[in-house]
Amino acid sequence: DELGLHPALVRAVRDAGYSTPTPVQERTIPIALDGKDLIACAQTGTGKTAAFLLPLLHQIAAGQPGPHPKALIVTPTRELAAQIGDMATRYGAHLRRRHTVIFGGVGMESQTRRLRRGVDLLVATPGRLLDHLGRKQVHLGHIDVVVLDEADRMLDMGFLPDVRRVLRTLPAKRQNLFFSATMPKEIEDLIR
Repeated sequence: DELGLHPALVRAVRDAGYSTPTPVQERTIPIALDGKDLIACAQTGTGKTAAFLLPLLHQIAAGQPGPHPKALIVTPTRELAAQIGDMATRYGAHLRRRHTVIFGGVGMESQTRRLRRGVDLLVATPGRLLDHLGRKQVHLGHIDVVVLDEADRMLDMGFLPDVRRVLRTLPAKRQNLFFSATMPKEIEDLIR
């Protein structure tokens, strides 16, 4: 309530059994809600996912649903993508907004069908997102907010060239949220 989140999100957070934000959530959620760019460096297990997901869902709830995603979360692994998708389902339970998760290692057809139905929030790994972009199965020209989650792991896994290609497809005017456990120089360069 004190952070100013949409009442449906506050209800979902309470349903999940949480009552107090973690330090990273307390410091970053107000900045993200103000529409400012943000770089957050915090260790795994500190609540980073909710720190970016709750403001994203808040902003999506305030807008109108449409055929194209308004928010994009890029994360390095399908396990992280699936985890973020599960949390989006949990926290967005009382919102009438759609999200989907796309990652490699599975067929593209079911992902393509979900994208065609329209989503407000897209969670993706870089390679599979580029696959869908290359086939014109997703349009990112309406993205208002992009989150790079675990940016340091994307560097370690060699995904920075793919991430740069994804970022070039996004509108120049957007909110950027970077979350990472560490901040190597290559990530700082990407952020700049």
